[in-house]
Amino acid sequence: MTEFLSDRVNTMALSATLAMAAKARELRAQGKDIISLSLGEPDFAVPDFVKEAAKEAIDQNYNKYSPVDGYLELKEAISEKFKKDNNLTYAPSQIIVSTGAKQCLSNVALAMLNPGDEVILPTPYWVSYSDITKIAGGVPVDIPTSLETHFKITPQQLEEAITPRTKMMWLSSPGNPSGVIYTREELEGLAQVLRKHPNIFILSDEIYEHINYMGQHVSFAQIEGMYERTITVNGLSKAFAMPGWRMGYMGAPEWIVKACAKIQGQITSGANTIAQRASITALKAPLSKIQYMIDEYRKRRDIVYQLLNDIKGLKTHLPDGAFYFFPDVSYYFGKTLRGKQIQNASDLSIYLLEEANVATVKDAHSPMSFRHFILGDAFGNSKCLRLSYATSEKDLREALRRIKEALEN
Repeated sequence: MTEFLSDRVNTMALSATLAMAAKARELRAQGKDIISLSLGEPDFAVPDFVKEAAKEAIDQNYNKYSPVDGYLELKEAISEKFKKDNNLTYAPSQIIVSTGAKQCLSNVALAMLNPGDEVILPTPYWVSYSDITKIAGGVPVDIPTSLETHFKITPQQLEEAITPRTKMMWLSSPGNPSGVIYTREELEGLAQVLRKHPNIFILSDEIYEHINYMGQHVSFAQIEGMYERTITVNGLSKAFAMPGWRMGYMGAPEWIVKACAKIQGQITSGANTIAQRASITALKAPLSKIQYMIDEYRKRRDIVYQLLNDIKGLKTHLPDGAFYFFPDVSYYFGKTLRGKQIQNASDLSIYLLEEANVATVKDAHSPMSFRHFILGDAFGNSKCLRLSYATSEKDLREALRRIKEALEN
């Protein structure tokens, strides 16, 4: 019956991360002992002080629609956060609260892009960047990187990717799936190119800002000449372990925020009221309140790095932040494992699910079968698989043991 659906949805990819997570849940329901390393979802509980704020909001009857762009008190808390953590001055009128950072991205794409406008996407990128761009009529332009370049683009690559149709560049740092963090000097190098092209805007996805093992986070809007052209996107899903609460926000020039509010007002209106009230408390809390999670992620990162390096054929780097590894698995392409031909990363992802009961992420393009779930280049890199270490140390050790056994025996 797909002929009755729009071309838009028929050509749209499924979210690779959500598709693999759904498949893992399906297999668990069948009684299989699946360990999922597929979803970027913290395994911690929401901090108790945030839960208490939500309960208080319920008792105070915050059950009416909120303003489309969010409660003023929350936008003031976000404004304070931007100043304190990022040395950025965004007035409440320059801030919008959305139903997750993903809605911020969608709002920006729909508000900024005309058909044919090009969006530069340094690879590897989060799985939804490309399709959100396409939904808005834009054209994704990938800039390739590799493990050897630490998954970072150079100013020369950026310059070569720019055309008269270039409208935006979307950049995440800390990166998903790579975990790399651009230094101030590296961002300055990119900014030197962008200063020559004043009509290009930058979407800076900083959702993993606090899961940073390298020191002080640098926002792209901090770089000289970039503030008026940068949309800074963030949220509470990762650092505060609140993914299901769907709390995202962005700071940007006021005219962009107003345009995004116009889009949001016709689609979802204001974000969940209880989550908004709890987020005020979360954002006003000192970062020491969530440091225990960051410390645990760092510990897991070091464990997984050691275990991955002990598996023949896998090449990886030590991530600077976030909670993912993105190992190069191309050593296994063209090989036969337990009678199964491995031609690409998709084949290997299926193999690990079937033989090791471990769910990783490659891609999602079609709902027709699970094999179609993971064909293609969801992250813009065909040689790698994403592994999330946002799960217990016990499960991580067991998953890596299974992967090693499946690949080496």
